Amino acid sequence: MSKRRVVVTGMGVVAPVGNDVATAWASIVEGRSGIAPVTRFDTTHFPVHFGGEIRGLDLAPYISAKDARRMDAFMQYGVVAGMQAMRDSGLTVSEADSDRVGVLMGSGMGGLESIEQTYQKFLETQSPKKVSPFFIPGSIINLVSGHLSMAFNLTGPNLAVATACTTSTHALGLAMRLIQYAEADAMLAGGSEMATCVTGASGFAQAKALSQRNDDPSGASRPWDKDRDGFVMGDGAGAMLLEEYEHAKARGANIYAEIVGFGMSGDAYHVTSPPENGEGARKAMCKSLSDAGLNPDEVQYINAHATSTEIGDRAETTAIRRAFGAAADHIAVSSTKSMTGHLLGAAGAVEAIFSVLALRDQIAPPTINLHSPGEGCDLDYVPNVARQMPLRHALSNSFGFGGTNGSLIFRRI
Repeated sequence: MSKRRVVVTGMGVVAPVGNDVATAWASIVEGRSGIAPVTRFDTTHFPVHFGGEIRGLDLAPYISAKDARRMDAFMQYGVVAGMQAMRDSGLTVSEADSDRVGVLMGSGMGGLESIEQTYQKFLETQSPKKVSPFFIPGSIINLVSGHLSMAFNLTGPNLAVATACTTSTHALGLAMRLIQYAEADAMLAGGSEMATCVTGASGFAQAKALSQRNDDPSGASRPWDKDRDGFVMGDGAGAMLLEEYEHAKARGANIYAEIVGFGMSGDAYHVTSPPENGEGARKAMCKSLSDAGLNPDEVQYINAHATSTEIGDRAETTAIRRAFGAAADHIAVSSTKSMTGHLLGAAGAVEAIFSVLALRDQIAPPTINLHSPGEGCDLDYVPNVARQMPLRHALSNSFGFGGTNGSLIFRRI
């Protein structure tokens, strides 16, 4: 059977740069960093004292105080972003068609903070009776999808993915496939994360993966810059309402863009590092181009995975050159992680949203903190200032631990 067309009709964001789509996008376009000193826990004995925390999020319009107490922060963020996207779409779901609308929200880490706090409580009391009966449903990854399905009576496909930093890119791509092949008419998809907690910060710090630029938090995430010293942890969530084109058109929905390409691959190389030639990333991008029926010279913008690590940034640059050939020199490539930090499992969805907004507004977001590109980093990275330019297609990359890769392509419509 022929594939059905899939469009984006709703979006929601919770991010260090803003707790709704409009605020977050304004920060990105203006090049404002959301990285600041961590307030969630005492960082005195940590080598890193900053991150991309969520600040000032009002849960009241989305979740009752009672329900919020029974959810890990990653779950709260995911539910808020999902509700924003659903409300933005204007889609109403009746009993008759509820099984045609589903949810696919993932997380790379899940309820890390709840796990550490629950175990600490057990150690202090030595009593299992002090463990909340809401601990499990408040911390497992698929309950973001569960809560959203109940909130909107979505009885179609209800699932989650957990593929490290590629999680929400995979969620969007797999949701697209479900609609293309008529398993659903609409899917609420994306991902969420809250790993800026004691165990998350400890683990990444011990792996020597984090920037330690404590005297300059807003300048710490610097993809491709020769002075980069690691990535910056960030928290948040992103969600999209994806919908079959004719279904959206029939109800007069506002259509942001069409999602036209999805590619996946595995590195089969190393637990945490990509191969230097970026082969897995190249394959994912080439598969997304093939899926979209596009030639390399038909993509004008790439929202890169680029986390601000020497190996990763260089490998992705190599992969882009190998995938796009001579066209690579004419593509604007930027990393919005320079402003948000790395949102891990939520990164792909948030960056996909920024890619769609880039198409809508015909503007390539900047890579801030880029002053002198490092060795092997020789693309057009839109340094420091957003660029107004004609954009027809945008590609968004995500790569994760374990060598899991995903690329999405969006088309202006």
